[in-house]
Amino acid sequence: MTIERRSLFKVAGASALAAGGLAGLAAPALAQAGGAGARTLRFVPQANLANFDPIWGTQYVVRNAAMLVWDTLYGLDEKLVPQRQMVEQEEVSSDGLTWTFKLREGLKFHDNAPVTAKDVVASLARWAVRDPMGQMIRAIQNELVAVDDRTFRWALKSPYPKMLLALAKNNAPCSFIMPERIAKTDPFTQITEYVGSGPFRFVREEWVPGARAVFQKFDGYVPRAEPASWMSGGKKVMVDRVEWVVMPDPATAAAALQNGEVDWWENPISDLVPLLKRNRNINIDIADPLGNVGSFRMNHLHAPFNDVRARRAVLMALSQEDYMRALVGDNADLWKPIPSFFTPGTPLYTEAGGDILKGRRDYDGAKKLLAEAGYKGEPITILVAQDQPITKAFGDVSADLLKRIGMTVDFVATDWGTVGSRRAMKNPPSQGGWHIFHTWHAGADCINPAAYTALRTNGDGAWFGWPKSEAIEAARDEWFAAPNLEAEKAAVAKMNKEAMDFGLYAPTGFFLSYQAWRKNVSGVVKAPIPFFWGVTKS
Repeated sequence: MTIERRSLFKVAGASALAAGGLAGLAAPALAQAGGAGARTLRFVPQANLANFDPIWGTQYVVRNAAMLVWDTLYGLDEKLVPQRQMVEQEEVSSDGLTWTFKLREGLKFHDNAPVTAKDVVASLARWAVRDPMGQMIRAIQNELVAVDDRTFRWALKSPYPKMLLALAKNNAPCSFIMPERIAKTDPFTQITEYVGSGPFRFVREEWVPGARAVFQKFDGYVPRAEPASWMSGGKKVMVDRVEWVVMPDPATAAAALQNGEVDWWENPISDLVPLLKRNRNINIDIADPLGNVGSFRMNHLHAPFNDVRARRAVLMALSQEDYMRALVGDNADLWKPIPSFFTPGTPLYTEAGGDILKGRRDYDGAKKLLAEAGYKGEPITILVAQDQPITKAFGDVSADLLKRIGMTVDFVATDWGTVGSRRAMKNPPSQGGWHIFHTWHAGADCINPAAYTALRTNGDGAWFGWPKSEAIEAARDEWFAAPNLEAEKAAVAKMNKEAMDFGLYAPTGFFLSYQAWRKNVSGVVKAPIPFFWGVTKS
């Protein structure tokens, strides 16, 4: 089954360092346990792996680690086309109501038990509760059953043509396949056992949250015969061991990369890029040309942001330039303002309804709207992860913004793992909840509404903040039903305008990020995820 690319868009301390360099920084002492040298790849991830359940939450760092440990039925290739991965073949009935899938031979879990259709059924059932596309399939499901050990059937009440995209998409939560006993865990409770189906085994006994996570090559994994392409193809592991070394301080990570104590840094900050470029032993490049969309996320459940006027007050005062310059500096090639929720340069990009983010920022108008919303100076709890450069930069700008429009700021400086846990709480902010947190969305996740988690507005089923808007959901449904590209564009324009008017969340701008790796490492690709198969180290 082939999907054309166009169709998929439908379905689918810097100054001190500059003066003195990095040589004077103390080199971090890294553990040397396990295989060493060319057989061990040391990687600095974007944040600490504080929890490890890729269905329970949507943090990219968890999704990225899960890509090593669990496999998926389908995977997106570098052209954003779904390809078979764990599946050998699929059939869809002529009326589009029954999908039958057969697993390929030789699939094993890390405890050497075979992967069976029962495991797949349990995994998909858990995933479908938490994922926007899974929720859509679940709503029209007649049955999801194992037919035999290698075959399962998904029978629907109405056709769902985007089934393969739902099973292949790269944005969290992905439909990772786990053993049945683990997949039966309540979707709103974190798993505690990490038996995977992918090319790497998670070495739980060496996991030290805040310090490191270790992944060992799983010799029982059978790669596909095709070349690897993003999440698809032959995931051939060329190293014995991958060690994630957590380094929240960018200067420390830069020193470690320079000294050869780590091999690959996922997200070096822009201030350090010129220094790294001068090192002849280091490669540095844009990580993903599709970039990222910054996000200022508000809680729709609690005052004042349960009132659309308060949310719009933020949009009319927020300066995307302030956020982008705080993050990437003065290099205009690395960012652009976007009065939109969608990825610029892609077929469905629209600025409909985006005027509220353009032009001179209106602080007085924002104060007036806040007063109309009934805001009287109550503390606004803003969760700011200090160990994540993106959110730290955004949080500092937001604190200043809120004060400018007359809000009292309760600035909670914490770590990304804590943000990931606390943002899932619906409690009032005074009881451990929150008003605001910052994140970002990979541009690959924002090319269309299909798997765009942050654009769902189905209340309790929506992403953190739990917005509810029938108008936005209706526009999303129009896009799914659109018969051609022009109808798709019209539906997305309507959706963008409704979401802006509703103050769904505040986009803080579009930006590109770097990645850096030592030149004795080969196979690093440009993608929204760091892929470790095919990567070698000499």
